[in-house]
Amino acid sequence: MSIVHGTWEPRPATRWEDGFLSGNGRHGALVFGDPNDERVVVTHHTLVRPNGGESARPPELADQLPALKDRLMAGEWDAAEAFTDGRELQWVQPFHPAFWIRLRRTPGEQPPGHRRSVDFTTGVVQTVCQGRTSRVFVSRAEDVIVQHLTAPDVDIALDHRLPGAPSGLAVGEGAVLTPEGALLTLRVRYPGSDTAYTGLTLVVATGGRTVLTPPGARVTGAASVLLLTRVLRHSGELDITPHARALRSLVPQDKDPYAALLARHTALHRTAYERVTLDLGADEAERALPGSQLLARPDSPALLERLFAAGRYHLLSASGLFPPRLVGLWTGDWNTAWSAAFTNDANLNLQTSSAAAAALPEVTEAHASLICRQLDDWAENARAVFGARGVVAPAHTDGESGLSYHFSREYPLHLWTAGADWLLKPLVDHDETHGTRDPRTTHALAQVALFYEDFLDRTDPDGRVVVVPSYSPENRPVGAGWGAVNAAMDLSAARHALLTAADRHPRHAERWRALADRLPPHRINADGALAEWARPGLDDTYDHRHLSHLYGVWPLDEINPYDTPELAAAAHRALELRGAENDSAHGHLHHALVAARLRDGERVAHALGQVLKGDYFHASLMSAHYPNRDVYNADAAHTLPAVLIEMLVQSTPDRLVLLPALPDAYPHGRLRGVRTRFGARLDLTWTPHEATAVLRPTRTHRVELRTSSGTRPLDLVAGEDHVLTLRTG
Repeated sequence: MSIVHGTWEPRPATRWEDGFLSGNGRHGALVFGDPNDERVVVTHHTLVRPNGGESARPPELADQLPALKDRLMAGEWDAAEAFTDGRELQWVQPFHPAFWIRLRRTPGEQPPGHRRSVDFTTGVVQTVCQGRTSRVFVSRAEDVIVQHLTAPDVDIALDHRLPGAPSGLAVGEGAVLTPEGALLTLRVRYPGSDTAYTGLTLVVATGGRTVLTPPGARVTGAASVLLLTRVLRHSGELDITPHARALRSLVPQDKDPYAALLARHTALHRTAYERVTLDLGADEAERALPGSQLLARPDSPALLERLFAAGRYHLLSASGLFPPRLVGLWTGDWNTAWSAAFTNDANLNLQTSSAAAAALPEVTEAHASLICRQLDDWAENARAVFGARGVVAPAHTDGESGLSYHFSREYPLHLWTAGADWLLKPLVDHDETHGTRDPRTTHALAQVALFYEDFLDRTDPDGRVVVVPSYSPENRPVGAGWGAVNAAMDLSAARHALLTAADRHPRHAERWRALADRLPPHRINADGALAEWARPGLDDTYDHRHLSHLYGVWPLDEINPYDTPELAAAAHRALELRGAENDSAHGHLHHALVAARLRDGERVAHALGQVLKGDYFHASLMSAHYPNRDVYNADAAHTLPAVLIEMLVQSTPDRLVLLPALPDAYPHGRLRGVRTRFGARLDLTWTPHEATAVLRPTRTHRVELRTSSGTRPLDLVAGEDHVLTLRTG
C-alpha cells in the first residue's frame, strides 16, 4: 500500500470518530477499539428510525398560493410566514448504526507494536498487534462485511447498545452451531413499530474449537477466524433461513475463503478507485507520516494528496444503494445531527460534486437511483404545495420518502423550487462526460420544465415572469421574511432546467426556451455585487454559510469570466463580501468551488486553509461539520477532491480551462485520469514554468482552450491522443 493511497496510525482508536472506514454503498464498517476489545460498527444505508416522518405528507397549500403570490408581489415581505398548515417541524427519519461486533480477548497489558491502517485501493482496514492481525472490508461483489482474524482466542458478540440507543427497542438474540460454524443473529424492532432490522454473522474457524456463549460465541486455538455479516431491514417477522444459507454459500471448501472474497471485491473496488490520482510532489518523509501527524501540517502538499485520495475512497465507499448521507455511510451514535439526512439544499450536491470529473460513475448511479425512486413523491410535492404539474424536490430526505414535509417558519423549505435542477445537474454532467443521454434524466428534466410552466404565472411591469414565492437557502433579505421574490438561485435554476429540458425535448423546445427568455436578469446591487434577490428593495444578508445566489457560477456555467465578464465580476464581489457565519465546512469549500470558477487561486487557497487549519478532520480522515472536530460529517471529506480538480481543470461541453485557479503553494504536480464534459480523459502535469496536458478523446469535437496564455480552438479526434504544452511562468 502506497501511503498516498491509504493512511495509518500507531495507536488504537479510542473514539469511534477516529475509526477507519470501509463500505460498499450499502453496508458500512467502522473499526476502532483496543487490541483486547476491538469493535466493528456495522451500518446500512436503509437503517432509519421511525419518528413520525414515515407517515408525514406535504402540506396541502395550493389553494392558498394565489393569495400569497399577490401579497408578495405587493411587497408584503412577511406574507410567507403564514404559508403553512400549522404543523410543528418534523425531521426526516434519523439514520443510525445497526450494532457493533465486539471481539474481546483476555484483558491484560496492551501488547506493543500496534499499527492500524486502511488501504484505499482495496478498502481493507487492518490492525496488526504482536503477531495478531485483524482485517475488515465490505465486499462490493457479495454485499457482505468480511472480517479475518489470525491467531485468535476471542469472544464474539453482536451488541446494538451503542451511544444514544433509544429505550424501548425490542431485541432478540440468537446463536446456533452449523456445520460451517456459529451463526449469531440480532433482531431489533423499533418502539411502537412493526419495522425491524436483523443482523446475521457467520463465524467460521480454521482449526481450534468453537463453542456457543449465548448470545455470542467463543473461539479458542484456531489458526484463523472468518466472520461474514449482513444486515436486513424488514417489516414483521423475517425468515432468516435463506439469508443464513446465502452467507454459508460464500465459504468455499476448496480454497481460502478470505482470499477469494477479497479478490472478487477488489476487482470492482480497485478499478473504480484508481481511475484518478493526484500527485503534488510531496516530500516522501511527510508522505510516510501517520494521518494524525500529517493533519498537524496543514501547509503540507502530502496532506492534500492524502485527503484527495481519502475523499475519493470514502465517497466511493459510501455510494451504492444511495449516495452519501451527511455522515457518508457511517456513524457510531444513534443520535445523528440533522438526522444524518440527504440534505439537498447544499450538502449532498457538494459531496457528489466530483463524481463526473473524478471518474466515479458509481456515485452518479447511486445519486440517480435515489432520484428515480422518489420522483412520484416529487410530483406530489408540486401538486400539494403549488397546485402544479411536474416535480419539486424536497430539501431533506431520509432515502425512503421524497415528500416535502420538513419545514418551519425559519426554514420554509417547502417554498424551495430550485432543488430538482440542482439534484439533476450531476446527471446532466455525467451524460455530457459520457456522450449519452440517460432516459431517466431526460424524463425528470421534462417534469421540472412542466412545473415551471405552471408555477411561473405572474409577471412584472416589464412583462418578465416572476419567481414567487422564492427562497434562497437558508438565508433571507435584510428586514424581510424568509419567503421572497426572484432569488438568484431560483432564477438560475429555472432558466437552466427549462433550457436543458428544451435541448432534450424538441417538441416542447420552442415553448420552454421562450419561457426561459422571459425570466428576469440577475441584479447587481449598490455594492457592485450579484444580488441574492433580483427584486429591487431586497437587500443582501452577507454573513451566511450558504452561497445559494452564486449557483449560476457553480455548479452552473451561466456566469463565467469568459462569456459574462460583468456578471462574473459582480459574483466575485459577492464572494468577497460573503462571511463564513458559523464556519460550517461546507460553506468554506463551497466558497472555494465558486472562487475556482472565477479564477481566484488565492481565494481558493484561503478557503482550503480555513478547513485544513481549523481541525476539521478526524484521524480516520473523515471530517467534521464545525472546527475542532465538532459534529461528525462527510461534507469536507467528500467535497475536497472537487475543489482540487476545479482549481486545476474545468470543462464544459465546448470549453477546456487549464490551471484556472492554482494556488502558489502547489507549484508542481500531476493529476491523472480526470474526465471532461466533452468526452476526453485528461492527464495534466505542471511545473512553475511549464504544463503538459494529454487528452484522450472519445468524441471528435472542437473545443475552446483557455489558459493563462490566452484562448485558441482545439480540434480533437476520437481515438487520437492530443498533447498540449503551455507556459505557466
